[in-house]
Amino acid sequence: MPAPAPNLYPDFNVIRLSHVCLNVADLAASKTFYTDILGLQVTDETDTHIYLRAMEERGHHCVILQKSDQPGTVEVMGFKTYDEADLDRAEAYFQAKGRPTQWVERSYQGRTLLTSDNMGIPLEFYHKMDRLPSIHQKYALYRGVKPLRIDHFNCFSNDVDASVAFYNDFGFRVTEYTEDAESGKMWAAWMHRKGGVHDMAFTNGTGPRLHHVAFWVPTPLNIIDLLDLMATTGYVSNIERGPGRHGISNAFFLYILDPDGHRIEIYCSDYQTVDPDHEPIKWDLKDPQRQTLWGAPAPRSWFEHGTQFVGVETRDSALAATPIIAP
Repeated sequence: MPAPAPNLYPDFNVIRLSHVCLNVADLAASKTFYTDILGLQVTDETDTHIYLRAMEERGHHCVILQKSDQPGTVEVMGFKTYDEADLDRAEAYFQAKGRPTQWVERSYQGRTLLTSDNMGIPLEFYHKMDRLPSIHQKYALYRGVKPLRIDHFNCFSNDVDASVAFYNDFGFRVTEYTEDAESGKMWAAWMHRKGGVHDMAFTNGTGPRLHHVAFWVPTPLNIIDLLDLMATTGYVSNIERGPGRHGISNAFFLYILDPDGHRIEIYCSDYQTVDPDHEPIKWDLKDPQRQTLWGAPAPRSWFEHGTQFVGVETRDSALAATPIIAP
């Protein structure tokens, strides 16, 4: 199915993705991974939560680690709106779509709307978050892979066409997509708000589940440094895929797993998509350069492993098409 025409005047205005709350078993182990290995900065810490931000972010947090009896699950994904009035417009929009809405209290955030998408993925929208002093040029703080900012979410969807249509309706624009030639259906799609290749992507599979959270880093060399660090600090088995360069998005990438199985992508080198008439790029599912420009296929785990959203039932995809999988 072709990518839908973009809705350039949506009912409310989302600026970008913002943050994710991940449920973990051991806060201390997760803190070590996200600070000493990845290099995120702690902005607050309690007995049950750790708040983290990347190096160029001024907002209080981009990741919340939450101690839970359901480790390896996802609580919610967050997005920032253009202004406060957009929150009321968002409430009306999601109610009109038949989605549940409620106003929730969140630490370090202003008024926050909790809802869900057409597949049941829990989403929250806010406008105000506590601002922190800049640490972008405090180079003594840089550790691990030197993450600059959270970049995107990727989720498994059991119906990618339906997910794309839902997000397109409130202003997300398709930059690239994969089509299954036999059925004519989308197998995957990349959608943005902030002017990169994606804030939100969808991959065909049992869903909804979180496929990965991605962080932008300065250069491919940061990824090489991270691999050396992980290989010599007890994390070699947490390396899943890469390094490599995607055909889709042109990004240099690495996929790793945190102690609870949440997949993290380290990411750089994609391109700008701010023009409203930017034309989506279509890829065939069987193109070997789609996954990796250099031709190397992804492992089976990359297409099967994901983390569930708390309280959200999953469904198998009806699209049986399969990509190229590494032997």
